[in-house]
Amino acid sequence: MSAAFTDYLQSECHLAANTVAAYRRDLVRFERWLGAREIRTLRVGELSDYVAWLYKEELAPASIARAVVSLKIFFRYLQLEGILQDNLVELLGSQKIWRRIPSVIAPHKIDDLLTAPWSEDPYWRRDRALLEVLYATGCRASEVSGLRMDDVHLDEGYVKCEGKGSKQRIAPLAQKSARVVKTYLDEERPRLSKKNLRDAAFLFLSRSGKRLSRIAIWELVKKYAARAGIDPDVSPHSLRHSFATHLLAGGADLRHVQEMMGHASIATTQIYTHVDQSRLKKVHAQYHPRA
Repeated sequence: MSAAFTDYLQSECHLAANTVAAYRRDLVRFERWLGAREIRTLRVGELSDYVAWLYKEELAPASIARAVVSLKIFFRYLQLEGILQDNLVELLGSQKIWRRIPSVIAPHKIDDLLTAPWSEDPYWRRDRALLEVLYATGCRASEVSGLRMDDVHLDEGYVKCEGKGSKQRIAPLAQKSARVVKTYLDEERPRLSKKNLRDAAFLFLSRSGKRLSRIAIWELVKKYAARAGIDPDVSPHSLRHSFATHLLAGGADLRHVQEMMGHASIATTQIYTHVDQSRLKKVHAQYHPRA
């Protein structure tokens, strides 16, 4: 992917650094499939073959959807540069075709996960606080990684996070979760923050005092999910999915969940209404005359 296209994604499309990096990986994969063929000679049928090839590569549906989106943007850029006349990728359809219902962790298993870090673990207070924040706020791993000390307001019960497109939002933090975070701040974080003053402003720190990375957060969630006996495919995003689904199951308004999740469109939030069938059954049983 050329430097000019990277600059286009950042300056013209205003995409976040993580999204740009993901699109770069998508296009490297596309170039591998393309081989010696020229982009100008491609037809719609061949582009459909590319999507089929992605399936054979065993990519997740969400990754395939993103790969199509990144290709659409790349072809649009080539149009602007006068390299292509038509954007044939637009004919592949919407990425919604490949959307799948997210995995959700049952509430009782959430409890097991949140208490999985033990006192024998070297940074168990930090790890418990991390898991609490992920589930209590529904924030993405990248958003939690980027939380700074002045973004956290324990007494008021909220954190301020920066989401996709550098959009900021307020995410509520319940008292129970706030107490776990305070324990980490009082008893464990001070000795971590002394090891690397450059990253001392961030909330979650590694053993070397650096900001806890998105990859490290992913690994910690995997570690404690395995200990709690949860599906090995669980990820930080599973906690985000569970946050939304459990809110809807408890009767939360869809618009409120959309705001807390930081979704630009309510259509994105509506996927969680397909996950929680128990609430629909309860409403039917309560109000339908034949229930």
